[in-house]
Amino acid sequence: MINDILSYEFLQNAFLSGLIIGVIAPLLGLFIVVRRLSLIADALSHVALAGIAGSLYLSQQVLFFAALNPVYLGIASAVGGSLLIEKLRGAYRHYEELAIPVILSAGIGLGAIFISLSKGYGSDLIGYLFGSVSAVSRQDLFVVIIIAIIVITYIRFLYKELFALSFDGEYAKVSGINSRYIQMVFMIIVALVIGASMRIVGILLVSSLMTIPVAAAIQLAKSFKSAMIYSIIFGELAVIIGLVSAYYLDIAPGGTIVVTSIVILLVVLAWKKIQGGRNARTVKGELV
Repeated sequence: MINDILSYEFLQNAFLSGLIIGVIAPLLGLFIVVRRLSLIADALSHVALAGIAGSLYLSQQVLFFAALNPVYLGIASAVGGSLLIEKLRGAYRHYEELAIPVILSAGIGLGAIFISLSKGYGSDLIGYLFGSVSAVSRQDLFVVIIIAIIVITYIRFLYKELFALSFDGEYAKVSGINSRYIQMVFMIIVALVIGASMRIVGILLVSSLMTIPVAAAIQLAKSFKSAMIYSIIFGELAVIIGLVSAYYLDIAPGGTIVVTSIVILLVVLAWKKIQGGRNARTVKGELV
C-alpha cells in the first residue's frame, strides 16, 4: 500500500486530505458539541448535497458549470445555508432550534429535485454521498489545505472568545464580546469544513466525523484542551484506519471512517466502565 501511495497521485491526495480533515473536523466539532449544535452539521451537509446536485444538473444545461468543480457550488450552498440558519435563529429567538430542521428540510427537498433532474450522474452522486478515494483531485487537496489554514487561524486568534461563548453566552455578551459576528463566522467555517470533507467522508456522513470522536474524547478528558487533543487523536485514528480499510476492501471510505469512529467510541465507553468498576472496588476495599 505504501508503494501505491508513493506511485499514484489520487491516493496521495486522498490520504493527505484525510489526515488534514481528521484534525479540523473534530477540532471544530468540539465547539459544536459543547454548544449543543450537533444537528447543524447535518443540516449544512444536506444543503451542500443540494449544491452538488444543482451543480451536476447545471453542468448539463450551462457550459460554464460543465467545467466547474461541483465542490465549489456545494461549499457555496453550505455557506449560504449557514447564514440562513443564523438569520432564522435571530427571527425565532425563543425557538432558535427551529432554524435547523427548516434548513435541513430545504436542503433535502432541493437535493431531491436536482437529483431527479440530473441524468447520468448517479455514480458521481454516490461518490459525494459516501466519499471516494479515487475521486479526490489535487485541486480538492488544495481546497482542503486552504480551509484548514482558515480554521486553525480562526481558532488560534479567537479561542478565548469561542470558549466563553461555548460555556456562558451571557457572560460573553456582558464582557463585550461581539458574539453575533463570531457566531456568524463560526457557522461559515463549519460550512467550509463540511464542504472540504465531503470528498473523503461523504456528505451524509461528514457530521459523524465532527461529533463521534468528540463523544469519545469527552469520556476521557479532564479539561477542554485535553478534550481537544483526544478529539484530534480519535479523528486521525478513524481516518487512517478507515482509509486503509476502504483501500483494501474497495469500498466507500466514508462508511469505514464512521464505523471506525463508532468502534473507537465503544472501546472508550467499555474502558471507562471497566475503570469505574475498578475504582468502585478499590474504594470499597479501603472502606473495609
